Amino acid sequence: MVTYLLDWVSLLVRWLHFIAGVAWIGASFYFVWLDDCLQPLPADERADSGVAGELWAVHGGGFYRSLKYRVAPARMPPTLHWFYWEAYTTWLSGFALLWLLYFVRAEAYLIDPSVAVLTKPAAIAIALAFLIASWLIYDGLCRSPLGRSTWALTVVLGTLLAAEAWGLCHLFSGRGAFMLFGSALGTLMVANVLFVIIPCQRELVRAKSQGRDPDAAPGLKGKQRSVHNTYFTLPVLFVMISNHYAMTYGARYNWLVLIAVSFAGACIRVWFVARHKPQEGSGFAGAAPAVLGVLVLGGVVLALAPALNVKPASARAAAPVDDGRRVQLIVEQRCAPCHAASPTEAGFNAPPNGIVLQNIDQVRVHLPQVQQQLVMRTMPLGNLTGMTDDERATMLTWIGQGARR
Repeated sequence: MVTYLLDWVSLLVRWLHFIAGVAWIGASFYFVWLDDCLQPLPADERADSGVAGELWAVHGGGFYRSLKYRVAPARMPPTLHWFYWEAYTTWLSGFALLWLLYFVRAEAYLIDPSVAVLTKPAAIAIALAFLIASWLIYDGLCRSPLGRSTWALTVVLGTLLAAEAWGLCHLFSGRGAFMLFGSALGTLMVANVLFVIIPCQRELVRAKSQGRDPDAAPGLKGKQRSVHNTYFTLPVLFVMISNHYAMTYGARYNWLVLIAVSFAGACIRVWFVARHKPQEGSGFAGAAPAVLGVLVLGGVVLALAPALNVKPASARAAAPVDDGRRVQLIVEQRCAPCHAASPTEAGFNAPPNGIVLQNIDQVRVHLPQVQQQLVMRTMPLGNLTGMTDDERATMLTWIGQGARR
């Protein structure tokens, strides 16, 4: 019953996380687009020099006109809308999910003894320290003189994130490492909102309310962090769905896969942002980031492609399997505890992904998926059921011989 209730808590928190994330990312994308698409006011309306530009749009059966001021309007409006609870709710629900799945069940989802031998408390402590350190280092770099050079800061941050991806994949399971990398980026994004963007906006409002001339510097600082957030978005979204694709986090060089796909996502986002600006989004130069991103993704697809008609080395080295009796025993001992109609392994209320593997006939139904998980060593989760290398090789040999009856 406890496991069943935890599954419902996980489902509802994940749903909340998804809803809040859609609201946050949607608002973020919209305002980046709005800022980049502003046009000068018509000549007969340029009396107010404080207006940076305007944008006209049609939606929902009517026309909208948006104006942006360079710093602040001459008079504060009676109602001012803020955008921050979407970000806070996304992070809080995501952090709750991190606890529910990757910390409470660290032995299954976070720790991989074949990568690094960690106790559960040590793994959780390292993960939390990583999230905190990521923000402190990133924020320090942005506030340093380096933060005044966009390209220099981009290179240093890219190198830092690549090093973090490598380090995480050498400490935790592939699935856990990917999720912690995404959690770190999400933490940077929401911390930017909490500690930089919103305080800078409040300072503008406070200055105007107190009759002071607002300083443009806080607004520019907040815009810098908003730009960072928009480029972090696609890598974070990739991590959110990566746990469904073992070919990524289970790859031998999974850290390279994580770096490459994150880089590709950032490149594609650069192209989308450039498209908002007619002077930058046209021609080959405008499309270059998207082309680079697609080429990198294509390289990852080719690199991870399985060899045709070649058995895994572990399967070739194993002794021939004449029948499925031993395989049936392995399935009962190593697969069925989690993948049974009624799992006996603690923490599982239902078979993962609804896949039942209690006998070899059921294995045959899911043969490609089973083979992939065995080769990549992503199943059993955290090797909870203690599958040996010999047992893994035996199953791969059986599959390689056509999973004959």
